[in-house]
Amino acid sequence: MIRLRRIAKIIKVVGKYRLDLLLDKQKLPFSVRVFLAPAVFFGRANGTRGERLRKALEELGPIFVKFGQLLSTRPDLVPEDISIELCVLQDNVPPFSSDLFKQNVELALSGSVDDLFLSFEPDPLASASVAQVHAAVLADGRDVVVKAVRPNIEKTIRKDIALLYTLARLVKTYSEDGERLHPLEVVKDYESVIIEELNLQSEGANASLLRHNFTDSSMLHVPEIYWPYSNKDVLVMERIYGVPVTDIDRLKAAGVDFKILAQRGVEIFFTQVFEHNFFHADMHPGNIFVDATNPKSPTYIAIDCAIMGSLSSEDQFYMARNLLAMFQRDYRLVAELHIRSGWVPKDTSINDFTGAIRSVCEPIFQRPLKEISLGHMLIDLFTTARRFNMEVQPSLVLLQKTLLNIEGLGRQLYPDLDLWETAQPYLEKWLKDRYSPKSMFNQLKRYAPDWLEHFPQIPPMIFQALKAAQYSESGEIAKQTNTTQQTNSVWTKCAIAIGFSSIGGGLALGLSQLPLALGQPPLVSLGLVFTGLLILLLR
Repeated sequence: MIRLRRIAKIIKVVGKYRLDLLLDKQKLPFSVRVFLAPAVFFGRANGTRGERLRKALEELGPIFVKFGQLLSTRPDLVPEDISIELCVLQDNVPPFSSDLFKQNVELALSGSVDDLFLSFEPDPLASASVAQVHAAVLADGRDVVVKAVRPNIEKTIRKDIALLYTLARLVKTYSEDGERLHPLEVVKDYESVIIEELNLQSEGANASLLRHNFTDSSMLHVPEIYWPYSNKDVLVMERIYGVPVTDIDRLKAAGVDFKILAQRGVEIFFTQVFEHNFFHADMHPGNIFVDATNPKSPTYIAIDCAIMGSLSSEDQFYMARNLLAMFQRDYRLVAELHIRSGWVPKDTSINDFTGAIRSVCEPIFQRPLKEISLGHMLIDLFTTARRFNMEVQPSLVLLQKTLLNIEGLGRQLYPDLDLWETAQPYLEKWLKDRYSPKSMFNQLKRYAPDWLEHFPQIPPMIFQALKAAQYSESGEIAKQTNTTQQTNSVWTKCAIAIGFSSIGGGLALGLSQLPLALGQPPLVSLGLVFTGLLILLLR
């Protein structure tokens, strides 16, 4: 019943702002045309199409607002008049009552606003789709902002999520791409992300880690979180005074070097994804400011760390190699990487897939690199891969979205941005460093404790495996002559000795390296003695 009411509201909003006029109805399936038919009875087309779309998204709630935020960063994908209007969604969602905001803060912090803060501004600094922020001053004089979620927003979100699940089931059942797209899994991932966004303590923890990762960097500043005043319902953080990244006129007046600014945005993205493996996944312009104090070396300021992303080590590796291979026009390697990673089925024809990738990428590379949109290229590549049953990769959804945001923002700041000029040397260096002696040694330090913890289990496992090998396929013990049994006994001991020797040798090597990081004498002799003892026990 709740879902039916929500569907009815969506139809009403679509009709109220006549969004049906934005669609080519002749190309829509009959069922969709029937669904939109009642829209003509609810309103008239007042205002521009961008204004109508923006107001409709605001009225439908936070999930739809966030969708509009993503579209606003892609002027190369969305008509300019719509993109400009959707930019209003970044930080100008209608606010809720300041009195209600104060009540929520006082309840969460168990005290009155007058006692908690030296001063508190009743008018909000910004109002977003999920939360609202007000300026304040702590008792020690530090300027801060106070953030709290919108009242009853979780109920609205859960209603929309329920509707999305219904739509996902319809897509899975009736769409020819239903199985490949994994719509239910996509909705489930989105549900976990947006529900987690309501937990401000989680957002504060994300911000603290991101700030730590860029402590010694002049490229990115993340506001400090004041934990004594923060919990899951309220977040108090350092107030920043940067210029909104979309305020081009102010940035120009400050003399900011836009080329450096755009390139740093790309470098920050790749640093977060490949070096830290912890990236801000909600990088729409409303969350980005610029410190123009030093205009020739501008610093980004990132806020709203509710949505963060990470990749597996395997996805990091394959994504880096895919990007390099595409720009090196090694299409066969791109095809091989897709198959090895499991992004397309293992039985895919490598030659056919290579040809399909070439047909997508080669026309693009006939243009100057600065005119190539990586976002467009990935979209075309994934569309082509659909013919080879490429499945949606949930772990890469946030990364793809963030890359689209970063590229769109970079081209807004500096239209001549050559994304590859910054990305290529970074990725080449990352792949080289990944297998450097230092990196391998760091991996050894990281996993050596786990290996040592499981080492005692290995001898029994070897013994059991060798004992099982003595049984015939029928499960009965094979009858052997005494001579054969004795021979097998000798070979069994040899096999175990060799296994232990290999393990002991590896342990010796590991133990010989581990102390170097701890400032202790090498333990080669200990590893060798341990190996020798194992062999003697088998005699």
